Amino acid sequence: MENTASRDQKIARFHGFKTEVLERSVTIREIVFVGMVFLCLTPWVSPPLALLLGLVMAQLIGHPFQRINHKLTSFLLKVAVVGLGFGINFQSALKAGSEGFLFTVITIAGTLLFGALVGKLLGIEKKTSALISSGTAICGGSAIAAVAPAIGAEERQTSVALGTVFILNAVALFVFPEIGAWLHMTQNQFGLWAAIAIHDTSSVVGAASKYGAEALQIATTVKLARSLWIIPVAAIMSFIFKQHKQNRVQFPWFIGLFVVAMLLYSYFPIIQPVTPYIVHTAKSCLTVTLFLIGAGLSKEVVQQVGWKPLLQGVIVWLVISIGTLFMILGTT
Repeated sequence: MENTASRDQKIARFHGFKTEVLERSVTIREIVFVGMVFLCLTPWVSPPLALLLGLVMAQLIGHPFQRINHKLTSFLLKVAVVGLGFGINFQSALKAGSEGFLFTVITIAGTLLFGALVGKLLGIEKKTSALISSGTAICGGSAIAAVAPAIGAEERQTSVALGTVFILNAVALFVFPEIGAWLHMTQNQFGLWAAIAIHDTSSVVGAASKYGAEALQIATTVKLARSLWIIPVAAIMSFIFKQHKQNRVQFPWFIGLFVVAMLLYSYFPIIQPVTPYIVHTAKSCLTVTLFLIGAGLSKEVVQQVGWKPLLQGVIVWLVISIGTLFMILGTT
């Protein structure tokens, strides 16, 4: 009996030690992750590098705060967008937005129709295909999150669509500035192209900020104007999928705050001494956002997407990117 009791105590101590080690490893993982977040707040880490660091972290140690990642990235992105408004002149933004209006209408309609065709040819579920097309046409994850309840999409279908656009966002953030430099695109041309052809606002702002200040201003304004199309597109999708009991599509109020920030910056000179600090903080929030997005792209997320939805996303994205590139180079 004593030997049995002694053995049981040893086993209990072993399991206790094992649990302690596991808890300690999780704690270390969290410390490393938070440390990387603070590193992204330093001048040494650019938005593209932050995304790359996030991708590396996702593969090596995973994301210890995955449960709150989507809410956190959504909040930080909105804060970043509003903050950037304190560095943009309202009249210049209005001109940029009006110049991109025609491109917006043509490309959104064309992307949705072409995406539906490609999805049908590849045999992809209709709702998954619609979500990928909507994310590509308007503003990536935000559009998918708004359209999904409007068409009654399942969580699995939404996850596949989000994974697809996030993967392509990561590629765009690195590739687009290089293509722009290779083609000697002007700041105006690149800002317009990035706003139309890159999915998520975070990657649009990240790529444009790397290209130049004027490109950033144009890209941010055109992209946010494009985001307003979430509401009519979600309503149309709801009608197509006959979802009469649809959830109400929420108006992106942070875009309104972005406009208010531009008005304050443009017409209230008294606040201009502090606006550079606000813009700097906004860019830091964007860098952290991109790190968190990269950290969320684990092997499991990539595997869950599957090759057909990813192929649809790539085909539609390439067509819209190349098509708009020729349109912009030929007309601006």
